[in-house]
Amino acid sequence: MSKKSSVPPEKILPLNHSSLREDPIVQYLSGKLLLKEELPQNLKEPYLSQLQTLDAIDQPKSRPTCNRCGNNKKHLLGIIPCNRCHQTHVYCRNCLQTGRVLACEKLYFWAGVQPKWTHQSEPCTWKGNLTKAQQKAADRISEVMDSKDKKLLCWAVCGAGKTEMLFAGITLAISKNKRVCLATPRADVVRELFPRFRQAFKNTEIEALYGATKEKTGISQLTIATTHQLIRYSNAFDVIIIDEIDAFPFHNDENLHYLANRALKKEGSQIFLTATPRKREQMLIQTGKLEAVFVPVRFHGHPLPIPKEKYIFRLSYTLQKSTLPSVFKNWYKNRRNQTRQILLFLPTISLTTKLLPKIQAMYPNKKIESVHAEDAERKEKIDAYRNHEIDIILTTTILERGVTFPSVDVVVMDAGHAVFDEAALVQIAGRAGRSPDDPTGEVLFLHQGRTEALVSAIKQIKTMNKKGRNL
Repeated sequence: MSKKSSVPPEKILPLNHSSLREDPIVQYLSGKLLLKEELPQNLKEPYLSQLQTLDAIDQPKSRPTCNRCGNNKKHLLGIIPCNRCHQTHVYCRNCLQTGRVLACEKLYFWAGVQPKWTHQSEPCTWKGNLTKAQQKAADRISEVMDSKDKKLLCWAVCGAGKTEMLFAGITLAISKNKRVCLATPRADVVRELFPRFRQAFKNTEIEALYGATKEKTGISQLTIATTHQLIRYSNAFDVIIIDEIDAFPFHNDENLHYLANRALKKEGSQIFLTATPRKREQMLIQTGKLEAVFVPVRFHGHPLPIPKEKYIFRLSYTLQKSTLPSVFKNWYKNRRNQTRQILLFLPTISLTTKLLPKIQAMYPNKKIESVHAEDAERKEKIDAYRNHEIDIILTTTILERGVTFPSVDVVVMDAGHAVFDEAALVQIAGRAGRSPDDPTGEVLFLHQGRTEALVSAIKQIKTMNKKGRNL
């Protein structure tokens, strides 16, 4: 039901009034699903009369459902005495990180005209060239972005240049006044992609959204966001690109899938990107239910580095004692390129903090740090590593994908640990050799017993290299 207005009807602009289409407030409100406190302050007419509402939480007899995030799980719906309405009622625990949602609240959405963005005939300022394999994928991506209600999976190996393959399609979409969102499960990926897209689309309104974002305007024709940020959108985007669809938490969180689908316009198109599709996506491709384009070769033409794996007796016990295996020490001393930085992956946060002082003492002339998801200085450390201010970084799987460092060697300690599934190991190996100036980085898997994931990961990398050679 529309919010009531105290402005005389003759003073209110009609819902389709053309002067509203380029209004920044319309651009902010359109496609959003907002709590009252998220609306622009001191919002007045003609905007108020063009907002409609729905209950924040539906409460049928069977089970309440949060209309903000789609959650209807009983253990994520609590009861609270409310200071607003002075009653006891349901709230959604699943929404707490982005603002508590109460059953007595409303969600607000724009029912007026759709925004119009500044026309650009040539919005892309990137002047690079694509390889033949990239161009084939870029052409197919463009076709889908220019279509209605289409889906496409781009299956491209790590380092294939997926970002650049998107530029042509996004250029076409922007030139036709479409709104585009690139969503990814991880904030680190948003931080890396944002400056690249801002450089490639210099005259386009672009916004980066993640938990600690500082450049939030609410107005963007091209939005780069973590999938969690889609909680504030509904019927917003003509095109949604989901990067790393196989990554945690997106691949196993149905709520995030719900948010992504809700944020897409009714006849919008979806592009899915991954180097390591899960069995579900592979089955959809095999049965013809999902179209796919395949890029099995890196943009520089060199093969993916094939991991070397080494068995170490009781490796987990050795690491818990804050001791590094001699295999690692010998490899470090004798590796081919001593100028490369090192990404040292560990299965747990506790190991990254426990081993850090040991490695720092072993190599006092090197700058060594650790980073993990709970690290308050996570962004600063990753930036420092990217700027070559850190030589060795101990990390959990937060750096397994979506980040590019030009010249690194990669080591996975306890590669048989359950946290390192096949997709994770392939992605981790894919951090090495990404630059044409240094395409042959080393990858070392240290383990105390081969796992199916480890064997399958190496097999997949070899298979990709074979397919790339046959192009």
